[in-house]
Amino acid sequence: MEITSREGRMFIEGCGAEDLARAYGTPLYVYSEPDIVDKCRGIRREFLDKYEDTRAAYAAKAFCTMGMVKLVEREGLCLDVVSGGELYTALQAGFPPERIEFNGNNKLPAELEMAVEAGIGRIIVDGLQELSLLEGICAARGRKMKVLFRVTPAVDSHTHAYISTGKKDSKFGIPMDPEILWPLVERALSSQWVDFLGFHFHVGSQLHENGSHLAALETVLDLSGEMWRRWKRPVRELNIGGGFSARYLPGEPRQPWSYFLDPVMERVEARFSALGLPRPAVVIEPGRSIVAEAGLTLYTVGSVKDIPGVRKYVSVDGGMTDNIRPALYQAAYTVAAATRMDEAARETVTVCGKCCESGDILARDVSLPPVEAGDLLAVYTTGAYGYSMASNYNSNPIPAAVLVKEGRAEVLVRRQSYADMTALQEIPPSLR
Repeated sequence: MEITSREGRMFIEGCGAEDLARAYGTPLYVYSEPDIVDKCRGIRREFLDKYEDTRAAYAAKAFCTMGMVKLVEREGLCLDVVSGGELYTALQAGFPPERIEFNGNNKLPAELEMAVEAGIGRIIVDGLQELSLLEGICAARGRKMKVLFRVTPAVDSHTHAYISTGKKDSKFGIPMDPEILWPLVERALSSQWVDFLGFHFHVGSQLHENGSHLAALETVLDLSGEMWRRWKRPVRELNIGGGFSARYLPGEPRQPWSYFLDPVMERVEARFSALGLPRPAVVIEPGRSIVAEAGLTLYTVGSVKDIPGVRKYVSVDGGMTDNIRPALYQAAYTVAAATRMDEAARETVTVCGKCCESGDILARDVSLPPVEAGDLLAVYTTGAYGYSMASNYNSNPIPAAVLVKEGRAEVLVRRQSYADMTALQEIPPSLR
């Protein structure tokens, strides 16, 4: 993302922060189109063009709007969805259904029906009852679906407990206990309604090291060999998930995709060569690493409260309703004074939101120049899991999102109004 300063005022890809705030209000999610494109092309350069028979499916949960889906389509990536709403958004945007895969630990019957009827490319089976449910839906419609099994590889990733997903004690994935997994695989291999391709795993999110990916891969490669020994049926596809990190703070590591993917491909090639089998297709699901650093959020400063000898609070017009991650994961962010870019950071302040919660803190003990009501603050690296996790808590409207490029801004999501929030509410006749 290109951030510049002109006479102390922030410009984002050539768009003035103050101009954006006046035109679209604050809080405001601002996304850099060049940054998203650069990340997508980096994946192509370091993975898709480097290795044959590979795919990258953007994890829509990070940021899912019709505009983002179209951008992903234009850049040649596939799409990973985890709900009926994300699937609907993709289909409404005209995303090619054959390039969509559907994850999730508790897919609803109506969601699977939508997926089967749309003819999406893959369904990642993630539960003991899901295969039977899917077979029934396919049989009723006379359609056969390609599937992978998401397994729980029993590896611990060094990340926050809430985003570590590969542990044995996890709501995600099929346990690898032989008496559970292999009967399910055998059923899928013999089914007339599903085409079993192979295995999927996801070990966690915001990972700086490749150790958990490689440990999980070894487990899944063992499964691939066992499947060949049992039924002489080769695994045709392996999906290693995502979880690749983004940079939230200065000096924080951000490994290139090749750091994760080159050793993965070496191990897959070696193991299948030893089995005398062709290498399967390999799929990744990057989300945060594509869009996190491409986004920032603009806020307007309101109340400033200085408690001598304790703390200085700078309140803004948003908070945990547009960015729940600090309250949920203790996530840390970099903050800048968008209207005082040339002033020295002389104060240590805590940036807080306007929600009726003591935990509504966006950034604790950050260095800023002295700010006052009406100033703009920019919180960097909010492109992932800001808008997608936003809520109407305290009946606060969800902010707008804009896409910026070469001094031009376009709306991705319009600002929610009070009328939008109450549009689905009703007063029961007995209360009128």
